[in-house]
Amino acid sequence: MLNMDFAQTVFMDTDKADWVASPMSGVYRKPLAREEAERGHATSLVKYEAGSVFRPHPHPLGEEILVLDGVFSDQKGDFKAGSYFRNPPGSSHAPHSIDGCLLLVKLHQFQVSDLNQVYIDTPSIWSSSVSEICPLYEFGYENVYLVRIQNGDNVLSELDLSGSVELFIISGQAQYGDVSLPSRAWFREPRFRVDQWSVTSDCLLWLKSGHF
Repeated sequence: MLNMDFAQTVFMDTDKADWVASPMSGVYRKPLAREEAERGHATSLVKYEAGSVFRPHPHPLGEEILVLDGVFSDQKGDFKAGSYFRNPPGSSHAPHSIDGCLLLVKLHQFQVSDLNQVYIDTPSIWSSSVSEICPLYEFGYENVYLVRIQNGDNVLSELDLSGSVELFIISGQAQYGDVSLPSRAWFREPRFRVDQWSVTSDCLLWLKSGHF
């Protein structure tokens, strides 16, 4: 198991982690949290090299993906950087990438009654020059956002983040207490305090709250 104690604060600078080969040629992963080697709860960065194909497979407990770079494809279409989608429990797909891509992937973390199929394209906030919050999904106690922070604006104070928070720095830098969060850092905090949060440069991040 890796980072499966949700009562603990977890930080990873993913640029310093090694890529690990997946069972399919040309597809690599950086595990961030994992229950078992190829089963159960998992959060990972996933890289598809150009021309890579992953065999058709099901997701009995759901799959959540944010495309960070390149174009990710499956039988439902092509998804460029900024695309966010959720494949609900019981769904399946056959993913591939013609030119390669980089993904943030979360597996087997859906609430039992969450059966929604979601596809969202976010080009406006991906290239925005102003601070803004883009809600991606809400179900029960789970909320997912993309957040653009410019000029040190304290936009996170607009959200209810008094409980558990997980975030990934897509670009820029931030600070939480004495923890520096560089670009592509992954951070999980069971008792988030917004007064401990600040940005040291313009920043784009994916953020999820209330889900663990």
